[in-house]
Amino acid sequence: MSKRLHGKSAIVTAAGQGIGKATAITFHNEGAKVIATDINDKTLTDLHEEYPDIKVKKLDSTDNSAIINFVKETVEIDILFNAVGFVHHGTILDCEEKDWDFSFNTNIKSMYFMCKAVLPKMLEKNGGSIINVASVASSIKGLPNRFVYGASKAAIIGLTKSIASDFVKQKIRCNAIAPGTVFTPSWEDRVEQSPDPVKAKKDFIARQPMERLGTAQEIANFAIYLASDESTFTTGNTFSVDGGMTI
Repeated sequence: MSKRLHGKSAIVTAAGQGIGKATAITFHNEGAKVIATDINDKTLTDLHEEYPDIKVKKLDSTDNSAIINFVKETVEIDILFNAVGFVHHGTILDCEEKDWDFSFNTNIKSMYFMCKAVLPKMLEKNGGSIINVASVASSIKGLPNRFVYGASKAAIIGLTKSIASDFVKQKIRCNAIAPGTVFTPSWEDRVEQSPDPVKAKKDFIARQPMERLGTAQEIANFAIYLASDESTFTTGNTFSVDGGMTI
């Protein structure tokens, strides 16, 4: 490893599995001091046992008070990787108010809380990089049965651009990654819970022009660029890492 993040401190949310876990491990391998957060104790324990140098903290990213207290205890923050997310399946007619509220609280309000708490720490250091996980299903592209998911992920893109604009002169960079369909434990769970898992898997793969799913590591690899000093002229952008879905 080239240690592209040597000397930097990073917080990674939803780090117990999937994209968050792959990113936490990759940041660590590239030399960052990583604090991995998740709401799931078990997955955090497994991560810490595998990588003892990665600090872990159980954290509900929708609990603003818990986030504020957590950030107060954190001395330095150079990188924030927001990976918390939930996929609701259905059209607007399938989306009840409770589904709307849960999706927006999980997918976007959590990032609002984290960014607001972390930004003062970054401003004290005169710089930092915030990376938010959005989705191709957002303002980028409409996908069937992703009504509230797409709406909430579009909000992440707006949040990202606004933060980038407001703090560009203070050397704060804020960018978003918009993955296509990525092979993760949560994706596997959704497929297995579908009426026809075999067909569901084929359908997911079919909508990717590369005819395969992405991997969590491929998203983490791109996050390294945005977290590192290689991207110091890059802010306010949303990068599709999607196997060609937006061609």
